[in-house]
Amino acid sequence: MRVMLVNGSPHKNGATSRALDEVASALEADGIEVGRFWVGDKPISGCLGCGYCAKHAGECVCHDVVNEFNALASGYDGFIFGTSIHYAASTGAIKSFMDRSFYSQACGGVNIYPFKPAAGIYVARRAGCTSAMDELNKYFTIVQMPVVSATYWNMCFGTSREEVEQDAEGLRTMRVLAHNMAYFLRCQEAATAAGIERPAPEPPARTSFIR
Repeated sequence: MRVMLVNGSPHKNGATSRALDEVASALEADGIEVGRFWVGDKPISGCLGCGYCAKHAGECVCHDVVNEFNALASGYDGFIFGTSIHYAASTGAIKSFMDRSFYSQACGGVNIYPFKPAAGIYVARRAGCTSAMDELNKYFTIVQMPVVSATYWNMCFGTSREEVEQDAEGLRTMRVLAHNMAYFLRCQEAATAAGIERPAPEPPARTSFIR
């Protein structure tokens, strides 16, 4: 089983990376293979609403890290998205990245996300983690991804790797989250082995409230 860790901070080896390192170590201790993906420090366009992905099997018209990630993501069983906090919210880069990845896969009919467990982690100097948590959880719950939790909200504090290292409670939360993710994946594996099927999908139903 494999879990992809996505770093949405513009700093590849900064505070968010340190929190993800703690998750990675705990996952690997539980026998889970870990992949890493950095969103990068280049500008990322938001979704253009052009419909290209619907006609090209989930491929986005903007040929950048989103398509690179989507090509890898189908090979993973769970996901953890990490973001630093900018203005009490997730980074613009991770928002644009997730907007386009989730939308293109849904519209393209590729469905790489449903029933794969997910979580976000949030790293701030001081505040904004819980509002960012609300942002990212909406991506997971709209595509039937079980949201994995820990014993506290998934946050660490610090502006550098060294400062995050001092947040003992935050790092503990990262480890608990990782162990819970591994447990959930094992439960899914056991369910499959026992012949327990996923719920049958219902046909789409869209309601417009504009009359």
